[in-house]
Amino acid sequence: MQLPPALRAAVDALLEDTPVAALKQAARTLSERYRAELRDGRLHMSEELAVKAYLATRLPATFAAARASLEAVAEARPGWSPQTLLDIGAGPGTLLWAAADTWPDLGHATLLEASVPARHAGQHLAGHLALESDWIGGDATTDLPGLPQADLVTCAYVLDELEPAALAALVDRLWALAADTLLIVEPGTPAGWRRILACRARLIEAGAHVLAPCPHAAPCPLAEPDWCHFSRRLARSRIHRLVKDADVPWEDEKFAYIAVSRRSPADERPQMRVLAPPRGGSGKVELKLCHPDGSACARLFTRRDGDMFKRAKRLDWGDALAE
Repeated sequence: MQLPPALRAAVDALLEDTPVAALKQAARTLSERYRAELRDGRLHMSEELAVKAYLATRLPATFAAARASLEAVAEARPGWSPQTLLDIGAGPGTLLWAAADTWPDLGHATLLEASVPARHAGQHLAGHLALESDWIGGDATTDLPGLPQADLVTCAYVLDELEPAALAALVDRLWALAADTLLIVEPGTPAGWRRILACRARLIEAGAHVLAPCPHAAPCPLAEPDWCHFSRRLARSRIHRLVKDADVPWEDEKFAYIAVSRRSPADERPQMRVLAPPRGGSGKVELKLCHPDGSACARLFTRRDGDMFKRAKRLDWGDALAE
């Protein structure tokens, strides 16, 4: 996966005059804060240099995870195209770009972000999109009242920055703001998965219909040390490689997500979800699948399975397979 050309060019222009050494140090600090899930009262992107480090190193990965999650929503809701977006904890608008790339007819976006430099960068980048956007300063846990409902509400890589006690009330508010669909994305770590599970349980209890990734509303069949997460490979730009001292021209972003709707999926055929990288061989492929009955297990497909085998061979980690 690559960033949309307009976004890549706009990011490169913002980073053009920033020394690589300064970006490297800021990127290390930012990465340490994210990895530690540090909650010290400071914003991860409280300064302009931290925002630039995010643009260079984290925006591509976050875009890849958001775009993959939105693809799953689009597959579950064929023909549906949201006209309005509300993104909570928007950063510099990464998910906005992913949503506009998924649904080009998106007309208006409202974005809530506490960091002033992140909002400024986001407003600049959003100027390259053919849609209207309103940027609002505010905290995800205290400033949601008064925000407008939207067809699609999103919250990506935000819950790991909040105190656990704030999660339930935030999820309730996000669901109330979703006129149709809600998407929550978190890092693909065991801790991120546990947060997604907590959101999923609360949303199902509130009457939400699960769109993806789960093909059911039963309890998750996975148990630690296993956990449900996915991966999307993204291409690294030149500045991305320089800041990360990376030789490989790509990286894999691991993520976990839950997408729910006020409507049942349009396609009522039973779907299975691929939970791990496929294991192939001559005339066979083994897939770890989550099933509509709430179970998860490995299933071997061979040439004897005919059309099902042909479809299974084309699948990747995170894809859906109709039974």
